[in-house]
Amino acid sequence: MRPGIDTIVAPPFPRGLEWVNVAMLRLDQQLGRPVLVEFWDFCRPNSLRTLPYVKAWHERYAAAGLRVIGVHSPGFEPSRDNAAARAAVARLGVEHPVLLDPELEVWNLYENLGWPARYLFDQRLTLVDYHYGEGAYAETERAIQELLGIERDVVAPLRPEDDPDALIAAQTADQPGAYSGPYEAGAVWAVLDGRGEVVVNGRPVAVEHPGAYPIVVHERHTERVLDLRVGAGVTCHAVCFTPGVVGV
Repeated sequence: MRPGIDTIVAPPFPRGLEWVNVAMLRLDQQLGRPVLVEFWDFCRPNSLRTLPYVKAWHERYAAAGLRVIGVHSPGFEPSRDNAAARAAVARLGVEHPVLLDPELEVWNLYENLGWPARYLFDQRLTLVDYHYGEGAYAETERAIQELLGIERDVVAPLRPEDDPDALIAAQTADQPGAYSGPYEAGAVWAVLDGRGEVVVNGRPVAVEHPGAYPIVVHERHTERVLDLRVGAGVTCHAVCFTPGVVGV
């Protein structure tokens, strides 16, 4: 989405926060190159579903001048731990710089509204495009290309529901704690911490690290009943639902 005015400038990052993959970055040192800032959380399924696109933009356009910066702002207790966030960055294969924002300092500077959220700034560090939530991947990539003076095919949709022309049904709202019961969705995720296992509709799922685990995946939007049982040593912070296409 294009901002209504072109006078919004990227705020400087607070000093004293930890970085991953770089020693430190200052925004004023990024003048002359486009900067994409992505707010995410390794415990948020929507962040994990968007992450492959963000990684692809870094791989495709870093050499042409794009600077991708992930701001890890936690929404669940397990992701407030910087060590857990660092481990997640490594586990998920994130190679672009990540700023750890455990107290939501950067989040508040941006007056951010949710996960994921991305802000694209031009070479003057002026906001030219932004988007909240999943989707609009082609629009963001074309805006990046416009700033860089590049024309090429954009990353193809990675899932059927990512296609802008796909018919999507509303999924069940996220539920706190270890929810069991009816739902409608394309997939079910559990935000888990600790070590052990959970049993999902009679099937054991190993829990080896904190994060969002896809515990049920359907080919399309589906109505089902979830039976989730949490074993010893594991905490379930929430059960989340992501969309699926209708009529496939």
